[in-house]
Amino acid sequence: MADQETLVASVLVAGDASGEVLLLERPLSLWGGVDAERGTITSQRHPQRGASLTGRVVVMPLVIGSSSSSSVLAEMLRLGTGPAALVLGHPDSILAIGSIVAGRMYDRGCPIVVLDAAAMVALAGASRAHVHGGHIDLSHTGAPGATTP
Repeated sequence: MADQETLVASVLVAGDASGEVLLLERPLSLWGGVDAERGTITSQRHPQRGASLTGRVVVMPLVIGSSSSSSVLAEMLRLGTGPAALVLGHPDSILAIGSIVAGRMYDRGCPIVVLDAAAMVALAGASRAHVHGGHIDLSHTGAPGATTP
């Protein structure tokens, strides 16, 4: 039986999405660190190289990268290889712009929310998450899928 919990988040980009949780162990720049066509992490230095972002609720406690990350996110969303949602540890206007542009141009944005450090710890053990408005509903079933490629 699944154990459930709800977290309250700040909304950067509104939306409704569900997926398996992928907690990034280290910061990731979408520009140069992700293959937009496949939706996978390609950065040689990232411990989760090869992991798919496609259709997942991607948790990024820290964000790094250039302003070009917005165009990479928009392209991923256009191609259908983007994340279902992004959960950030700090607000990031560059990623928000990518989702907003993809939503306006392609009708394929993704929700982006921000959690504080305490809530981020609770999210780390979740296998699935549903992001809607300022809420994240977590499912804890079996072994966490947080770091599965």
